[in-house]
Amino acid sequence: MGLFDSILGQVQGNPTVTNMAEKLGIDPDMAAKAVAALGEAHTDPGDTISVAAEKTGMDAGTLEKIREQIGGEGSLAKFASMLDRDGDGNPLNDIAGFASGLFGKK
Repeated sequence: MGLFDSILGQVQGNPTVTNMAEKLGIDPDMAAKAVAALGEAHTDPGDTISVAAEKTGMDAGTLEKIREQIGGEGSLAKFASMLDRDGDGNPLNDIAGFASGLFGKK
């Protein structure tokens, strides 16, 4: 399972993401994919929004709004800082744990 799938699994169907999607007038599944893509793209080289746009096919303006709704670049930096914080060589478990806390799933 990749980083994108790990984050997506934590946020898909989450009430916070659904509410955000309704507020922005977008499909909740697309909102979840955008959150996952933004989390993954923050750790990739290049512009976070551009990388996430390529991954999801969503326009940059919508992704900017979503990024701001989830706490801006600072919240994405939390995803990056959580990479392999337990030093086990597997950052996915750390990202999944952070994402579950961020969106209230435990």
